[in-house]
Amino acid sequence: MSEARVGTTATRSDISTRTFDPKAVVDAVRRAAGTPKGILGLHEPVFAGNEVAYLEECIKSTFVSSVGPFVDRFERMLEEATGAKRAVAVVNGTAALHACFRLAGVEPGDEVISPALTFIATTNAIAYCGAVPHFVDSSFATLGMDPRALAARLERIVERTPKGAVNRETGRRIAAISPMHTFGHPVELDEIAAIARDWGIALVEDAAESLGSTYKGHAVGSQARLAALSFNGNKIVTTGGGGAILTNDEELGRRAKHLTTTAKLPHKWAFVHDEIGFNYRLPNLNAALGCAQLEQLEGFLASKRRLAAAYERVFAEVPGVCFSREPEGTTSNYWLNAILLDEAHAGRRDDLLTALNEAGFGARPAWTLMHRLPMFSDSPRGDLATAESIERRLINLPSSASIRARDE
Repeated sequence: MSEARVGTTATRSDISTRTFDPKAVVDAVRRAAGTPKGILGLHEPVFAGNEVAYLEECIKSTFVSSVGPFVDRFERMLEEATGAKRAVAVVNGTAALHACFRLAGVEPGDEVISPALTFIATTNAIAYCGAVPHFVDSSFATLGMDPRALAARLERIVERTPKGAVNRETGRRIAAISPMHTFGHPVELDEIAAIARDWGIALVEDAAESLGSTYKGHAVGSQARLAALSFNGNKIVTTGGGGAILTNDEELGRRAKHLTTTAKLPHKWAFVHDEIGFNYRLPNLNAALGCAQLEQLEGFLASKRRLAAAYERVFAEVPGVCFSREPEGTTSNYWLNAILLDEAHAGRRDDLLTALNEAGFGARPAWTLMHRLPMFSDSPRGDLATAESIERRLINLPSSASIRARDE
């Protein structure tokens, strides 16, 4: 899909000849998000519901660690919110993704296909398995994994063998493909899933940033065999620190719970563990916070979508900049709102970041691409031209649900 999809529906021909001006961008952000008092953070939590009441209830119960009713309630609420058959709460999104890879059969020496444009947690979780990340390009339309780049890369380097899809250049098995929904924008899941099925490769959905987003009417992660969510303090719903594994496979759900609770066999008093497990259990205290947050999810989504609409309107009139809107056939939670500078102005990105932050807007660039980091510099990769272009040009804007959208 062309880069034009990133922009707004409004024609830009009437403003294309005007000069790019960082001040115009700052003014546009101010029109959409208001004038900050101090620093308007990139994404701040909102505690406007039963958080204090549930935390007090949890503390009074004395069940503040990894056993307690709020953990079970949180998992059931996640299942209801996403439509997944089973949710298993864990300590953070990285732990959720690590467990997903283990459950998918990723072993030491395997490769896992991942976008180069992602947060390092995705790649770290691959490394925790003793596996090697293999980077593919992104799409301007979704900012996530490009199925066309994925298909071309696999066709070029993969050989079908009795032990599965093997990278003929490295001799390693490709055990999983892990698309990530960047800033809440769903990737082209059907196309990626079809590619994974064709090659016999497991699909692990990194939905860390996308609770509340939908793809063709279904919550992201709800159709996957394995998916991971995050509830870090900067996510749309937070447990302080936390994550979850989603699955529609009952046996995988049972295995996920067992693996992430130190692989302890159920018993009234004996401590028997039947494999190497992980102490990834979400404390009841954090789950209490999460329950109160999930009760407000619809309101958070509505607020964030109003802010995204305001950003889209104001940037329709700013030369040299396009607002990144939800891909066709999806509903984005707009966890982080993003703009892309025209390629001609990519060299002004840091000037604009400086101007925004000096004006009180906590804007940030995209993450450093994973293959540029020293620990992953030798990882195999395809052509990453689109991801590199996005990296040069992208700026994230303040996106908290607490921001009351202006310009309406």
